[in-house]
Amino acid sequence: MADAAGAGVDRKGYGMAGKVLIVTGGSRGIGAAVCRQAAVAGWDVAVNYAGNAEAAEKTASAVKAAGRRAIVVQGDMAEEADILRLFEATERDLGPIGGVVCNAGITGKITRVEDMTTEAMRQVMGLNVIGLMIANREAVRRLSTKRGGAGGAIVNLSSIAPRIGSANEFVHYAASKGAVDAWTLGLSREVAGEGVRVNAVAPGMIDTDIHATAGVPDRAHRLGSMVPIGRAGTAEEVAEAVVWLLSDAARYCIGTILNVNGGR
Repeated sequence: MADAAGAGVDRKGYGMAGKVLIVTGGSRGIGAAVCRQAAVAGWDVAVNYAGNAEAAEKTASAVKAAGRRAIVVQGDMAEEADILRLFEATERDLGPIGGVVCNAGITGKITRVEDMTTEAMRQVMGLNVIGLMIANREAVRRLSTKRGGAGGAIVNLSSIAPRIGSANEFVHYAASKGAVDAWTLGLSREVAGEGVRVNAVAPGMIDTDIHATAGVPDRAHRLGSMVPIGRAGTAEEVAEAVVWLLSDAARYCIGTILNVNGGR
């Protein structure tokens, strides 16, 4: 169906081709919310997880309860072999991929830069940047019409951290998400003519267990009142933006960094 604004536009590759979605880090938090909402929107979902199999199975059950197919695939998204295995398992068990959400990521522990270890820097960059780049590459190889694909969408999870710097907390994390923004913009322009839309969502203060992993479980509750809207956001609110960017409704969004930050 075409409206006046979209009349005559060739939309091939800009919808939900294949209706099969990979979500990295899909077992908890924003990733799990994306899986649930994507299922309601009609996607079959490959739920990737690193270590919490029980949480991943719970997410997959929610996808199935929405009437869609789901598989659970363990894998460390900082490891190329695991990323390749995730894509291969998804194609084997669910069929051709139509979308990929690169959500897996870590903040690292709260620390000032002078106390930051090289290993901590490498861990954050390895997962948040290199792992995401590899997953994007594998998505393009399968989606690009230039390579015989049917097109589709990639959504990367960024953050407002590059804009605020995250001083005294997560400067390495902020730097990694700045790289995600630059990568998203560059890749989006590279493959826009090949039926592949690449965009990102940049959450602000969101109430998930990522804060507990960083060593400050009460952070969202403690700082939420400082957000202009007056509270921390929810994983579901971020997921709504992600699923919208996956959809045909966002067909003219290329290289968009969509802020979901309560005005922060």
